[in-house]
Amino acid sequence: MALATFKGGVHPPDKKELAKNEPIKEAKSPQRVLIPLSQHLGAPCKSIVSIGQEVKKGEMIGEAGGFVSAPVHSSVSGKVIAIGDFPNAMGKMVTSIVIENDGKEEWTNIKDNPDYIKLSPEELKEKIKAAGIVGMGGAAFPTLVKLSPPKEKPIDTVIINGAECEPYLTADYRLMIEKPKEIIEGLKILMKVLNVNKGFVGIEDNKPDAVQKMKEAAKNEPNIEVLALEVKYPQGAEKMLIRAVTGREVPPRGLPMDVSVVVQNVGTALAVYEAARYGKPLIERVVTVTGEGINRPANLMVKVGTLVSDLIEQCGGLKNTAGKVISGGPMMGFALSSLDTPVTKGTSGILALPEEGIAHAEDFGPCIRCGRCIDICAMGLMPSMLSILSERGFYEDAKEYNLFDCFECGSCAFVCPSKRPIVQLIRLAKSLVKP
Repeated sequence: MALATFKGGVHPPDKKELAKNEPIKEAKSPQRVLIPLSQHLGAPCKSIVSIGQEVKKGEMIGEAGGFVSAPVHSSVSGKVIAIGDFPNAMGKMVTSIVIENDGKEEWTNIKDNPDYIKLSPEELKEKIKAAGIVGMGGAAFPTLVKLSPPKEKPIDTVIINGAECEPYLTADYRLMIEKPKEIIEGLKILMKVLNVNKGFVGIEDNKPDAVQKMKEAAKNEPNIEVLALEVKYPQGAEKMLIRAVTGREVPPRGLPMDVSVVVQNVGTALAVYEAARYGKPLIERVVTVTGEGINRPANLMVKVGTLVSDLIEQCGGLKNTAGKVISGGPMMGFALSSLDTPVTKGTSGILALPEEGIAHAEDFGPCIRCGRCIDICAMGLMPSMLSILSERGFYEDAKEYNLFDCFECGSCAFVCPSKRPIVQLIRLAKSLVKP
């Protein structure tokens, strides 16, 4: 039987062997954490602490600033020593709270609930909201919003995204190997909240042991199916995953709820379980620290607000050959201008690449009209035209080529023989015109 997949896509070297066999370890507790008040799509949080205030681990320090928002909690116990603007992974200045760790790991009051599955959908939603859970695959969309579709768009399917199609990254893979039952429990909670009786877990076929572990965890759940998907980037993108698993096409400019589907990441499912079962807020996540430029690749359970420099030091530091450090994966991640950038809820990996093989801005040439980017575009767009229009300043004209359907997966730039920065040019055009 053919594996489920979608039209288009590319096959970059997966490079997962660097970290895939490294079990998840607890990262060293940092001396201080830098916690941004905007770690999600939507309105930033509002600080509810002041300088000099003592806080406990798991205590809310920023309340949601609107419906599309998520509260932020302290990942350590200690004292608030600064509140100000600091750069995030993309270089944008974001209001952040600096907390000095007292090393006591003293938790705020959180409520254990062994009978969490008996709670009503509204009570479960309240726990998810209070825990500040967002999508942990990278987009960081507040989970509560996804779990609150309008009445005219009923949901009938929940998909857990275990594809992890980005090269190098193995955080989701390790979670599926080490915590499969908890992930399935998280899926069951999501299904109950949405009143859905069909759940899927989609995993790329290059992770057969993860497929096996998840199938074992779901063997007594008749409404949950674990599917092996073809190994192809960007298999883990929401619209591609929905196409592969259900055969449904999300309309242009549409959302998964338009085809009655909600997609959540593996890490998000685990966070949902921990919030419902233990009342634990989202204050830590698994981060893959990997790449040919790092001495000891690892999968670490990292407290939100830990600096990238602390993680790199824990993994033996950078090799002399390291030329670039990326937050996320090589296809959709962002190159860091400083290692004093904090890990956020959406940080899936820290990738150190060697200088050799890194393309530089001055290296790219003109478009040669080869059409490769058009052939592989999973959204059926014309990336070559979008990049040319953006390069020449015709940003409004780019809208006629469905500019906003591009979700910036980077496949076009990967296959471009002229090494054109197609994604960056498309991103530029998006930033200068209104949807």
